[in-house]
Amino acid sequence: MADGTEAEARAAEYLVRQGLKVIGRNFRCRLGEIDLIARDGETLVFVEVRSRRNAGYGGALASVDGRKQQRLIAAAQYYLARQPHLPPCRFDVVALEGAAQVVHWVRNAFDAG
Repeated sequence: MADGTEAEARAAEYLVRQGLKVIGRNFRCRLGEIDLIARDGETLVFVEVRSRRNAGYGGALASVDGRKQQRLIAAAQYYLARQPHLPPCRFDVVALEGAAQVVHWVRNAFDAG
């Protein structure tokens, strides 16, 4: 399996090829961590990157459970509280699956509400 750094680098490269601009990596605060922060036009995108070699236990996408989503939302709120203005935002998941680490990009994977 790709380690976290390698998976995040692959995900960032993929998103850049799709037209996003990566503006932050591994944002950490006491509430959680955000793997990638990107801009998609005017929208600020908080990206969770997951990598799994096999689909055991539901695979990479299924590993972003409710608890993980809440930690991402809390970290994003912390990040946004320090910004001069509040842009439109969304939460995406980039999952790398299988031995070939096939990329699956889920836009608007979950809501903060």
